Amino acid sequence: MSALEKALRYSKKIGIDECDAIAVKKKITTVRITDSEIVEIKQNFDESFGVRLIHNKKIASMQTTNEEEIEQTIDNSFRTLSNLKSREFWGGLPYKANNEKLNGTFDEKLDQISGSKCMDIAQSMINSSINDKVSTITGSLNIISENFELLNSNGLEFKEKATYISGIINTESELGETPVSGIGYSCGRTLSNFSSEQIGNDAKVMCIESINPQKIDSDSYSIIFEPYSVGELLAFVVAANFNFKTFSEQKSCFSNDFEKKIAIEQLNLVDDPHIPEGVGTKSVDDEGVKTEKRNLIEKGIFKNTFSNLFDGYKEGSQSTGNASRPGSPMGRSSEPIPNSSPHNLKIISGDHSQEEMIKETKHGLLVGRLWYTYAVNPIRGDFSCTARSGIRIIENGEIIGPGKSVRIVHNLPTMMKNISAIGNNQRNVIQWASLPSITPSLKVENISVNSI
Repeated sequence: MSALEKALRYSKKIGIDECDAIAVKKKITTVRITDSEIVEIKQNFDESFGVRLIHNKKIASMQTTNEEEIEQTIDNSFRTLSNLKSREFWGGLPYKANNEKLNGTFDEKLDQISGSKCMDIAQSMINSSINDKVSTITGSLNIISENFELLNSNGLEFKEKATYISGIINTESELGETPVSGIGYSCGRTLSNFSSEQIGNDAKVMCIESINPQKIDSDSYSIIFEPYSVGELLAFVVAANFNFKTFSEQKSCFSNDFEKKIAIEQLNLVDDPHIPEGVGTKSVDDEGVKTEKRNLIEKGIFKNTFSNLFDGYKEGSQSTGNASRPGSPMGRSSEPIPNSSPHNLKIISGDHSQEEMIKETKHGLLVGRLWYTYAVNPIRGDFSCTARSGIRIIENGEIIGPGKSVRIVHNLPTMMKNISAIGNNQRNVIQWASLPSITPSLKVENISVNSI
């Protein structure tokens, strides 16, 4: 009898109304790069269990790494129920899981990868970063093989094997007057579509092209955000506004704009849980509800939100299949209480190349990465971020040189309506412990920047 079967049997024995149980078994291989060389390779094997108890519409939870302690921990959680508030809106756990197998989510080569092969990939990342103008190379490679299992007291059973790979390189140069840096990244689910050389080359190019940056005057600019910086905005500024809980509580800057135009007609924002190679791709969410592609913004119009069971029931609705138990650095965890989040937040590609965007820009900036991105006033949509490196100054359709750091304080609803071009260079992006996204470059007009 498995640990989850034991948990369900015991919860039934002590009279619990409903129970769902999660087991996550992970093999995480990490290669760490410091001072331009591999300094550590380590492999962790983790197994953990989470149980959610629902009794008299009260919800308690437990989590453990010890299978032998599951029954005792359930007892401890059960005793806390008398102190909890009844959730009268709760409508029950799902009954059947969709066990459809999706392409591009599991790779036998990643599952069975050796330590020496991991080191070869990391060394390739380093080698493609090397240049006389680059002083230091740092970064990491993470490869994850995961077994996820979900059972509940309504007979739902779901098991899935998944693999993930991500790599990042940061390059630094002290050749010019001030230190500058560059970043390269790649992430996905299979080894064959992962390019270690591109990671290093992208980091090297951004770093070299940032040497001897010029001061950027505080002014209004056209800004071309490259995919990595768009991913930052999607994860830390955009996504929360389409969370059903946030929307219903009037805490989204678009809470009063459902079925209204909130962006240019060319903008389509989709949560796509079925795309091959998507870091968040899955056939069912982390409560066992079938996932579906959802158009959040369609031709500029606010069309949908996302939710899990709890948030859906609370507002008299249903789950959209967006329950998430996020794991670190990728994949799932055994967190017993899931949150709501998009699986793969995707901006549909446009028809502009980045080169065309640059040629059509009279007075602008090309921004490769953002730092310290956060909502200043979420209800109004005000946000702040800092561009510190990977900035190029554009004048009359040409890049005239790198730029120094600037701070951007802007407004999301205004930004969405001032997008002037959507790129055709779509890429997988994931910031550390953040939301997966798939996005091209975006060009936005009339953004005020402040020189730092």
